[in-house]
Amino acid sequence: MSRQPTVPYRKPCLSYADQVKLLQQRGLVVVDVPAAEQFLSHLSYYRFSGYCLAFESCRHQFVAGTTFEQIVEAYNFDLILRDLITEALEVVEVDLRAAVAYVFAQRHGPFGHVDPRKFFCRSNHHVWLDGLRKESRRSKELFVIHFRNTYDEFPDLPIWIATEVMSFGSLSRMFSDMDKIDQRAVAQRYRLQWSILPRWMHHLAYVRNLCAHHSRLWDRIWAIKPKLPAGKAWKPPHLPGNSHLFATLLLLRHLMKQIPAIVGFASQWRIRVADHLAAPPGTSNPLERMGLTTNWDEHSVWA
Repeated sequence: MSRQPTVPYRKPCLSYADQVKLLQQRGLVVVDVPAAEQFLSHLSYYRFSGYCLAFESCRHQFVAGTTFEQIVEAYNFDLILRDLITEALEVVEVDLRAAVAYVFAQRHGPFGHVDPRKFFCRSNHHVWLDGLRKESRRSKELFVIHFRNTYDEFPDLPIWIATEVMSFGSLSRMFSDMDKIDQRAVAQRYRLQWSILPRWMHHLAYVRNLCAHHSRLWDRIWAIKPKLPAGKAWKPPHLPGNSHLFATLLLLRHLMKQIPAIVGFASQWRIRVADHLAAPPGTSNPLERMGLTTNWDEHSVWA
């Protein structure tokens, strides 16, 4: 049952000049007003306001002395952080696509994924398969066009082609529905329990979508949290919880350490992330806002 609206929306559309005035009324120090107006014309007030949250003493009231430049610095910090996360997500996603396709094809053949009997959870298989077929029809990839013009099975594709066409969210849903013996075979590559990896993939798909929409990451509380493995390295005080950035960094680091083909990239990525986090936004408790411990870079998974 949908919720019924209770309050009409009456907020006016403000000019850039009025947006800056509103921020000043809330206690933000703005030295260069024209520069602030120009920045808001680029970023939009609504997106900018998300970065203001960490600098507020209470809603719509800034900590005394907070400057517009500090908010901009937090945005720029998050922009670089998002690029770093996106890089790691790309190499992990590529590896997961290959691993799922290989295991599934070895056990069930090139078109096993069209048969719901090859899955443990079958109730939504038809919905998932319909979505995959739509993605196949929409694809402009040359290898898909070649398959369509050559073979009878189209819009069904061999699983090793299908995993290149489907979204990462679709791959995550496929893996979640696979038989446990198949999940276990994939999870072994990453030295994880079969029950952990589906939750990690779901979380990574969520973070990937945040990155794709340029959403704020650095102090966000995750709406979709990863399940943490057993072991003290994944529990307090070594890891405060699974709600913030630190958990995701450890998750990505763990996965990349299990992929021999990207050892060089993974090593450099680790250094670049640590260097970037060494200069966090100038707000109160920036490490805590990211879920980082004081000596986070000495964590056994990160090392």
